[in-house]
Amino acid sequence: MKKSIYSLLFVLLMSSVSFAQEFPSQVWHEGQVFLNTGENYQGKVKYDLETNIVQVQSNTIETFSSASISHFEIYDEIYGGIRIFYSLPYALNSDYKTPIFFELLTEGEEITLLCREFITVDNRNFNTMGMRGMYMNPMWGMPMGMGFNRLDFDFYFLQDQKIYKYSEKKRELLNDFMDDKSSEMKLYMRKNKLSHDKRGDLLRITAHYNQIKRNS
Repeated sequence: MKKSIYSLLFVLLMSSVSFAQEFPSQVWHEGQVFLNTGENYQGKVKYDLETNIVQVQSNTIETFSSASISHFEIYDEIYGGIRIFYSLPYALNSDYKTPIFFELLTEGEEITLLCREFITVDNRNFNTMGMRGMYMNPMWGMPMGMGFNRLDFDFYFLQDQKIYKYSEKKRELLNDFMDDKSSEMKLYMRKNKLSHDKRGDLLRITAHYNQIKRNS
């Protein structure tokens, strides 16, 4: 009987968290949109990376595509901080390059880290994660739990004026993108316990690589 009650409470808890959960692309943010023409729009901003559309709400709602936007920035109240997105030419689903939105994570003279977010469902066994998995920040840490929507990211490196999609494999990171400083980077990652495929860690790794290159 007690086990059944706990199971019911667990289901109710999962449902309440799921319905209350919102992601950055689903809400309006304070922000600015900068067009290729030089015009600037301020107000509430909502973006959709799947369709590469941005809306700006002031007195009316204006809709812009990535083809007409240079970049836009928002203040993200869900996860905190200012986020900047650039419209850059890239062949996403074909061989033909078109302007699409990339979020700028860290910029450097040697290499720049970009990303594109998307919402996915994590179906890994909740029991193997424990209750703590529910409450961890889906943007920076582990997923929320079994059957939960969570934010995930595709990462890209801008290097030598080309955009390369990162496979999130450690070997590719060290041997392809940072091969000239791979030994130093490997030591830095091990010393600071940084993962090669987590957003916050990858940002620190890329920034450190650029710093090493500046000082060498």
